[in-house]
Amino acid sequence: MDGSIHINQAVKAEPKQKAAKIEYAIQPYVYASVFSSLCIIVGLIWDISWHTSIGRDGLLAPPHDVIYLGAIFAGLFSAYQILRTTFFGSPMEKQSSVKFWGVFYGPLGAMFCIWGAIAMLTSAPFDDWWHNTYGLDVVILSPPHTLLALGIMMIQFGAMIAVLSSLNAAKNNNGVMHKWLFAIAAGLLLTSFYTLFSEYLNKSRSHSALCYQVGAVLFPLFLIAVVRASKMRWAATATTGVYIFMLCMMLWILPLFHATPRLGPVLNHFDHYQPFHFPLLLVIPALAIDIIFFKLEHKKPFIKVLLASLAFLLLFFIVQWFFGDFLQTSPNARNWFFGSSAWYFGANPDWEYRYAFHPDRIDTGSDLIIGMLIAAVIAFATGFAGYIWGGWMQKVKR
Repeated sequence: MDGSIHINQAVKAEPKQKAAKIEYAIQPYVYASVFSSLCIIVGLIWDISWHTSIGRDGLLAPPHDVIYLGAIFAGLFSAYQILRTTFFGSPMEKQSSVKFWGVFYGPLGAMFCIWGAIAMLTSAPFDDWWHNTYGLDVVILSPPHTLLALGIMMIQFGAMIAVLSSLNAAKNNNGVMHKWLFAIAAGLLLTSFYTLFSEYLNKSRSHSALCYQVGAVLFPLFLIAVVRASKMRWAATATTGVYIFMLCMMLWILPLFHATPRLGPVLNHFDHYQPFHFPLLLVIPALAIDIIFFKLEHKKPFIKVLLASLAFLLLFFIVQWFFGDFLQTSPNARNWFFGSSAWYFGANPDWEYRYAFHPDRIDTGSDLIIGMLIAAVIAFATGFAGYIWGGWMQKVKR
């Protein structure tokens, strides 16, 4: 009699354990969306080096292929997830999904990925037509590039939401794999933000208040959102670590391969890829955000955001001012590790400001003080917006 009771209890307990496992399992489209984000970043940085080293080389140049592969991969896996849920999903699966167009059911992250994939693939023929009609780009954010950038960030944001919804919906929301996938997805999106605004954040602008004002717009907003949304103890540090790792790997690997310019005029001659920028040392100010949010966990949001935003900006300014000076002016930075000798093939290699700060990009005295005060106000405002954004992401379960 006792034995039968134990057997029945075990039989009854088994479905519950299986249900918990199913609920906690990470769906394939989540892995696919993060992998797609990785492909996009690799292709994007490679494409920048391609343009710097070789020039424009047609719609289906290898870097473009990697970028579009990421879009296709994210779109297909996300579409499969939505179609499977719509036509073959259980009522419980549909109830835990987002309904759109009155017909389809699926995770919110998958929908972002599909919209991003459509935008990216639409931008490809648009960009080719643009170049054939107007010639080479003179700005980063031409209309087709803007559409491409929106699509890229939509897929990468979709990857973040896909991981978060899986984590938030799980009964045991302390999964290590979930947290690291989120840190990777967030780090890849951070890399895209930096790349898009790198014109204002590179080493040649590190003595300008504008660099820190642009940084104040981007980084407190995103990193504070990541800290609040994630269950990870060192979320901001891990996110910036992924960003630094990705840029360093591309910086060190690309110059190992042969590349020569194919467009004229060629003023700077070389025979290997010219790498992208060495990353900002964001991990140091990001560490301050993590510590402040941990130590002041039970304090009012206003206090946490204020201290975290200002601490980030102060450390970002101190670290990047001196490190940017090293990258821009020191002969010790002109090597494979820091890559500061990289130079566009169409630029004069003997330009007097190649290894010096242009006077128009140096702020001192009252200009610097006023500029940094403006940056401080911006950092607090965007940090608070990031706190609200992170609160929304914290609740996403579909």
